[in-house]
Amino acid sequence: MVIIMSDEQYQKFIKKYTPKPKKLINAITTFVAGGLVGLSSEILLELYEFWFNLPRKESGVLVILTLIVIASILTALGVFDICVTKLKSALIIPITGFAHSITSAALEYRTEGLVLGIGANIFKLAGTVILYGTVAVYIFGIIRLLIIGG
Repeated sequence: MVIIMSDEQYQKFIKKYTPKPKKLINAITTFVAGGLVGLSSEILLELYEFWFNLPRKESGVLVILTLIVIASILTALGVFDICVTKLKSALIIPITGFAHSITSAALEYRTEGLVLGIGANIFKLAGTVILYGTVAVYIFGIIRLLIIGG
């Protein structure tokens, strides 16, 4: 038996059974989880400064590398997507999101080989970020140069 619905009836049907987003809970979850990521990063920064006797700026580079490695490992284990689902957008800060997109592409195309698989496709998702990020930096750099000077 086939039921024929108009677009209006179908939209009402969909609206009735679509779960409502829990915006407040999602916002609080993202805020707390993002704060914990920030706190963890600050703790790592302090530890790297202390352990390796490095200046703050150089310790910051180690923190970024640590976040990239952690995001890549969690992606490879299939845990990163689960964490993002539970913690909402707190983990999609630029550096971990970028590492996730590159690792995901590498894993997806690994069966096609190192060159034609991973090498050709690793920046498939992140390529647009690299391209438009580079173009934006170039344009804003020229604007800054013209406004502020050398």
